[in-house]
Amino acid sequence: MNNRNHRPFTVGRCALTACLLAVSVFSVAQEEEPKDQIHLSGSIQSDIIFPQSDSKIGTEDYSEWALTNTFAEVNLTSNHLDAGVRFEYLEHPLPGFTSISPDYAGWGVPYFYVKGHGKNADLTIGTFYEQFGSGFILRNYEERSLGIDNSLLGARAHITPVKGVALKVLAGVQRRYWGWNESMVAGADMELSLDQWIKPLAEKGTYLTFGASYVTKYESEEEILADRTHKLNLPEYVGAYDLRLRLQTGGWNILAEWAQKGQDPNSNNGYIYRKGYAAMLSTSYSKKGLTFLAQAKRSDNMVYRSRRTLPSAVETSSYINHLPAFTQEHTYALAAHYPYATQPDGEWAYQGEVGYTFKKHTLLGGKYGTKVKLNFSYVNGISKNEHGGMGTDGYGSAFWKWGSTRNYQDLNVQVEKKMSRDFKLNLMYMNQFYNQTVIEGHGEMVHSNIYVAEGKYRINKTFTLRGEAQYLTTGEDQGDWAFGLLELSVQPHLMFTVSDEWNCGKTDIHYYNVSATYTMGGHRLQLGYARTRAGYNCSGGVCRWVPASKGATISYNYNF
Repeated sequence: MNNRNHRPFTVGRCALTACLLAVSVFSVAQEEEPKDQIHLSGSIQSDIIFPQSDSKIGTEDYSEWALTNTFAEVNLTSNHLDAGVRFEYLEHPLPGFTSISPDYAGWGVPYFYVKGHGKNADLTIGTFYEQFGSGFILRNYEERSLGIDNSLLGARAHITPVKGVALKVLAGVQRRYWGWNESMVAGADMELSLDQWIKPLAEKGTYLTFGASYVTKYESEEEILADRTHKLNLPEYVGAYDLRLRLQTGGWNILAEWAQKGQDPNSNNGYIYRKGYAAMLSTSYSKKGLTFLAQAKRSDNMVYRSRRTLPSAVETSSYINHLPAFTQEHTYALAAHYPYATQPDGEWAYQGEVGYTFKKHTLLGGKYGTKVKLNFSYVNGISKNEHGGMGTDGYGSAFWKWGSTRNYQDLNVQVEKKMSRDFKLNLMYMNQFYNQTVIEGHGEMVHSNIYVAEGKYRINKTFTLRGEAQYLTTGEDQGDWAFGLLELSVQPHLMFTVSDEWNCGKTDIHYYNVSATYTMGGHRLQLGYARTRAGYNCSGGVCRWVPASKGATISYNYNF
């Protein structure tokens, strides 16, 4: 592994640090606050597969008899001091995680912190997560299903010096799998609640908030050649700022945000010196029975990482920022078959949604009322005037001008209808365009129509039966798909599920899944056997390739 920008840590050192932090909580609580109560909480999550080979679906051959992603976390809280640690065992991770990076595998205690808090301030030492605004220039978060954990190791302070003012200051190094990048990340954020100072606004129930953020990273220069005789002059400091204004009044919520990043040549953008930009306008309205949403976002060259050179462009590590997708995240299997991944090199993204509830005892509402939601999202590339490569500004781009490429389009309508006291019906139709070439790097434009029907019937106080029938029709890629599911809930502890996803187009392959789930208190245990198709798993516009797999599975979760 290339450790040029990597700070490895040992399990023993982290475990010792975690123990010392935990002990400090007890000692301080006993010496300074004898009556202070300490609360213990935590969680365990363990997902295991016993993999089997299946040449028909193209599974990988694993030398391990079992693969697992396991996490165990403990947190202690008190009136003035908190502390926590998390143990992770990813030495033999679930299918697909090492394809992000071979460095993903490992085990240890990468997360540990101690936090002191008072009336108007708190201070965190250790690892932490933070977000400024919408995340355009800073978002540290954990998403285990995608293999993302870009926490910072350092210090963070939250301060409210006067009424209506909130300040955040932080500095640290960023996690990359089982180490930390050498570059330093620092930032500050300020939010002003103007309604706290302008009485007419507060009296009318109007809230006006202004926010400003600044983030910078320091990374020492490295030798990257533009050609055989010329070396790139790489900036050691790369800064970014964000300005935003939010207005909330009545049922309206309006947010405008602008971000700009300095020159940041890196392996993602081909080492060009063009600045990065992001702009967003979001408007929503809500009142009883009616919701409305309209959003627009433009991003351009906004890859912002704490490590400029990575072994692979598909790595989801080292991101300092995050760009929201502005497309609907679907939960139905076939509606989520072709999910959209945000293209940080540049895109225009739009989303609009209207939801309406027809009242009970009306023509369209019927006895129990009817909910209808219409959603439309559209993503297009930006116009680029290419005029150079590595070591240049790369390209020019007029702000309002679209490119010639449509990346994604989704038009869907959903209807929720309670048919009787015991039976509820959900229907959805979706029309989708998915540019496989842009999103996956191969293929064609896939145009699909998806039909979904879901029914839930309460048999009695003990038994509830839920079923899904889905169909995806397309003339591209692998052709048509069908999906069926039956789920029986046995109150209060058991649930049995069987499903089948069938490619009735080109491959005639069935991807089946049977499982039994038991829950009691904070415990949840699921046993299953499944054949899973290859595809993308996405959340918030960030995606991970999941290879085909087959085998018995165990999933255990415990919260205390």
